[in-house]
Amino acid sequence: MSTKGAAAQHLSDLARLRRVRDRIDREYAQPLDVEALARGANMSAGHLSRAFRLAYGESPYSYLMTRRIERAMTLLRRGDLSVTDVCFAVGCSSLGTFSTRFTELVGMPPSTYRKLAADATEGIPSCVAKQVTRPVRNQEARPPARD
Repeated sequence: MSTKGAAAQHLSDLARLRRVRDRIDREYAQPLDVEALARGANMSAGHLSRAFRLAYGESPYSYLMTRRIERAMTLLRRGDLSVTDVCFAVGCSSLGTFSTRFTELVGMPPSTYRKLAADATEGIPSCVAKQVTRPVRNQEARPPARD
């Protein structure tokens, strides 16, 4: 393949990956798996996973779970739904998996977050609350803040 052909293929792959990411953002509450996402992008599941990780720094599944946890955080801050209701509302089918992933990303179980976050974000516009409460992946890998 020529350099020009390889560049065109790379751009085509990036466009397909962007469509996959956009689909995850839109349909996070639907049952999505890597195979279905790959079929929609006309890629193999393995190629999609490798290319997605290379482009975005995490696997498609990890990206999906982060979107679900972000939405769960918003629903939990409202305080009118139980943790179980939130789990199913964001597309998770296992409360155990949801709680484990939530705790990994947020640093506390969803029930604790629900109690603490409702008071902490009271009076803050939702767009600001979403930004300051967004989960950060691999916090322990980040360099410490300098004073």
